[in-house]
Amino acid sequence: MKLIVGLGNPGDIYKDSRHNIGFSVVRHLAKTQGIALKKERNVFCGRGNIADVEVLLALPLTFMNLSGTAVNLLRKRHKIDLNKLLVVSDDLDLEFGRLKIRAGGASGGHKGLQSVIDNLGSREFVRLRIGIGRPDDDKYTDASEYVLAPFSGKEKEACRDIIEKAAFCCEIWVKEGVHKCMNIFNKRSKDEQI
Repeated sequence: MKLIVGLGNPGDIYKDSRHNIGFSVVRHLAKTQGIALKKERNVFCGRGNIADVEVLLALPLTFMNLSGTAVNLLRKRHKIDLNKLLVVSDDLDLEFGRLKIRAGGASGGHKGLQSVIDNLGSREFVRLRIGIGRPDDDKYTDASEYVLAPFSGKEKEACRDIIEKAAFCCEIWVKEGVHKCMNIFNKRSKDEQI
């Protein structure tokens, strides 16, 4: 079985925030694959199949900075190897809409990813980072204010395609692994097609 976890914060106040794009991707994946997400302890999760591979999709309800607690409990409960774990999150340091997937690595200052690393005691899991960019004006006083804010109107229009592309990346990871995904999705140009 493979486990795909979207990072975000629970509650309507955070639903459309930049920080919750990981939640949005996993919800979209669940919808397109016909996998029902149900509340179970400190997560929403659902089991199903993608291309005849059993998967578990999850959204931790422990808030972003404590995501690792729920991820580690799921991993242990379902006996999932680290190389079969994919964590989907936002990334301030990637330009808006850019995807980057890789196996292993540091948190890059992302507190949700750091919580996952700390709770697993390892960096050796796959992560899909989705660029939300940095603010280009003085509207936000700090990064946390920016990531917890909703996408702008122009960004919202682009988000549907970004979320679909990221969900498709998750499907490719399930079927063909991280190296195939890296070759397809880690391109720099926004104009390059899949």
